[in-house]
Amino acid sequence: MKTSNVLVLILVLLYINVSTEWPTHTVCKEDNLEIHYKSCDPQQDFAFSIDRCSDITTHTFNIRAAMVLRHSIKKLYAKVDLIINGKTILTYSETLCEPGHSKLIFCGKKKGEHLYYEGPVTLGIKEIPQGDYTISAKLTNEDHTTVACADFTVKNYLDY
Repeated sequence: MKTSNVLVLILVLLYINVSTEWPTHTVCKEDNLEIHYKSCDPQQDFAFSIDRCSDITTHTFNIRAAMVLRHSIKKLYAKVDLIINGKTILTYSETLCEPGHSKLIFCGKKKGEHLYYEGPVTLGIKEIPQGDYTISAKLTNEDHTTVACADFTVKNYLDY
């Protein structure tokens, strides 16, 4: 009897290890535009949403994002890659937080604090490129530790 209990426990633990991948979340799905995301940080998922897909094609739209910080943010760096057919086509990086020069309201937050943002975002683009592609976004702090990471899948068949 004890051997069978140990075997069941081992199988349950193996199943838990195999199934630790975060789920894919839907940001929006309308007509010919779908956006989904999945956290690529193995230790943390986060919440992100917008009201409507069609809002993205406007110059400024509102988002909501939330998470609990696993690492403090004195400095925060963003790196965004555009990936098509498994190849990185474009890379963009920017410093978002640093002492005396912060672009975001949550700069300076400490480990364990709840981060919540609801408000406008401006992408600076006039239209979303057509096709199927991935946008990989990673935020790292001054220690080069991942603060948040996600892969966004975009399927856009809108005719502008």
